[in-house]
Amino acid sequence: MKVRDAMTHDVRITNLDETILSAAQTMADLDAGILPVADHDRLVGMITDRDIAIRGVAMGMGPDAKVRDVMTSDVKYCFDDQEIEDVCRNMGDIQVRRLPVLDHDKRLVGILSLGDIAVAHRNGVAAEALSGISRRGGEHSQTA
Repeated sequence: MKVRDAMTHDVRITNLDETILSAAQTMADLDAGILPVADHDRLVGMITDRDIAIRGVAMGMGPDAKVRDVMTSDVKYCFDDQEIEDVCRNMGDIQVRRLPVLDHDKRLVGILSLGDIAVAHRNGVAAEALSGISRRGGEHSQTA
């Protein structure tokens, strides 16, 4: 199964100068925990509800803090024509629950989450990825 067959296609983005309040409200409207961050038409980061809580609020920032101040700028991604199994292994290795999905023109075309994989692909690859993702520490740990 290809990533494009499981991913969420309808993706909203935010920009560097939006407030974390605005980003959080968009996440609430979408019932999502992540937003891609764009600078014009270029993907430059990702912001999660956890970024807002840990890098923003816990560090004393208020609702008017900018997305650029709390986002993750090291963007990991996958391509829409990759096999789900390969992407799942990679998600476990790099310990992320969601990845932006790009086409080969490097345009954002979707988001792939562990939940998307679990619903679309019922052979256990989501559980295998979760096992890797749930290891303590890692590059994306915000408390290590």
